[in-house]
Amino acid sequence: MKTRCPWCENTSDAYVKYHDEEWGVPVYDDKTQFEFLILEGAQAGLSWSTVLKKREGYHKAFAGFDVEKVACFDEQKIQQMLQNPEIIRNKLKVRSAIKNAQLFIEIQEEAGSFSEYIWSFVGGSPIQNRWENMNQVPATTKESDKLAKDLKKRGFKFTGSTIMYAHMQATGLVNDHLTSCFRYDTIKKMG
Repeated sequence: MKTRCPWCENTSDAYVKYHDEEWGVPVYDDKTQFEFLILEGAQAGLSWSTVLKKREGYHKAFAGFDVEKVACFDEQKIQQMLQNPEIIRNKLKVRSAIKNAQLFIEIQEEAGSFSEYIWSFVGGSPIQNRWENMNQVPATTKESDKLAKDLKKRGFKFTGSTIMYAHMQATGLVNDHLTSCFRYDTIKKMG
């Protein structure tokens, strides 16, 4: 039997699959970075399992996470999305995702890619933590504080330090699998 991080135990098969296959894998492409930026922002105040259940709905509603298309969504599209039960119908979150898409493109133009920009906050390679239990895993770090502060200065919403640390964990900027987890060493080798 595989030992996993306790946060995914006794959950749905989709949640376990997410832990086993995606969480903590270093992400270097902008499309996936944008997807997680939208999903992590949608999670604010909710559980990750709620967002995972609606992930396919987000994929459809947000044009396959095509940042160029999302950046052009107009008021009619926003109103349509707010009626869509396949996503979290929070007006502020939907509007912020569109504004964040526009700002995401600005970062791409400035830095060459959003990936290059975000990876610069960890020196270009994953931070390899060595947590033995969940109590050691922080909600924020100096890196997530710095990233969140920079994003806020640029006008991003739903990108506070806690949300951005969750984003960093999900996209492999940090390896926060517990050392006892079967994924720890695999993820470490990816860095």
